[in-house]
Amino acid sequence: MTRQDIEKQVTDILVDKLGVEPEEVKSEADFREDLGGDSLDLVMVVMEIEKDFSISVTDEEADQVKTVADIIGLVEKHVR
Repeated sequence: MTRQDIEKQVTDILVDKLGVEPEEVKSEADFREDLGGDSLDLVMVVMEIEKDFSISVTDEEADQVKTVADIIGLVEKHVR
């Protein structure tokens, strides 16, 4: 799976779970500030990511997520 595949899938998840437009999902976008996500949204996004990518994310890892790039990096770390 390429980084572009991961980015596309993560973008689709964020669009679905947060109700944002795809063009708002940029790597530097802050999960809370720019995308309007809260802690419950983060749990839902992480659960979807775990399901879609067949990975397991620890609570500590999830707590470190601040930006879209953080989410993509987290997935890359587990997929590779």
